[in-house]
Amino acid sequence: LNATEKYRGLMQVVLSEPFQTLWAGKDPFACAEALEGEVYREMPGRRTLRTHVNGADYFVKIHSGIGWGEIIKHWLTLRAPVLGAGQEWAAIQRLTEVGVPTMTSVAFAERGSNPAHQHSFIVTEALEPTISLEDYTANWRAQPPKPVLKWALIEEVAKMTGTMHRAGVNHRDCYLCHFLLHTDEPIEPETLLISLIDLHRAQIRPHVPLRWRNKDLAGLYFSAAHIGLTQRDYLRFLRHYFARPLRDILRDEAATLRQLQRMERHLEARQARYGGAL
Repeated sequence: LNATEKYRGLMQVVLSEPFQTLWAGKDPFACAEALEGEVYREMPGRRTLRTHVNGADYFVKIHSGIGWGEIIKHWLTLRAPVLGAGQEWAAIQRLTEVGVPTMTSVAFAERGSNPAHQHSFIVTEALEPTISLEDYTANWRAQPPKPVLKWALIEEVAKMTGTMHRAGVNHRDCYLCHFLLHTDEPIEPETLLISLIDLHRAQIRPHVPLRWRNKDLAGLYFSAAHIGLTQRDYLRFLRHYFARPLRDILRDEAATLRQLQRMERHLEARQARYGGAL
């Protein structure tokens, strides 16, 4: 990331162009709050909008703190809360380092030591033109794709996910809707490009715990369960995800594969119980 980085007490600011020039000498938090555009999501403590600056489109996520009540509620239900934009910013940097295509961050800032009221934001370049793999594969049952293209997409998603996990990052929302297929060029097996987005819940460690690795894999399994994939397709995914001979995977990961099937059934039941919400 070509950026300047400043530390002023408990504030961190990282800016790239055009924001490094546009916001020079100004309060970056006030500048971020003043950005206007289409609001994609607004919930307590977080707002996401699309904005247009200097001829280009960007996505802005502004975190204003979720309060101690929400933090305690999350921990009581064994769910790590999202406290600010720092998680997404760090995950983008890590994935970029290891070669997983993702968003490009052009502005990030955070201030405050109180985790319940920390103020932060991140600005990323809009990835377009793209289509999510959830939308791209929606009609595959009725209109199957060319096998060679399907195999290429499976291989790419598997390699991206495997590289992400080996780099110590787990997504926590690892569904097909968060893999964006670039459409600026004809979609061909040899040239396709996929980017991974929505990393605000991502976790980074030296090694991804087995529990969190399997949660990501179960999310992918669940989101691809109704697009007409065959058993051979799933085996192809496993071979490229683990980057090992399939015979060894089936022997060494048998317990994991059984667990993934159980987790996928749990996700199915949860979706039915909550009317589509996960």
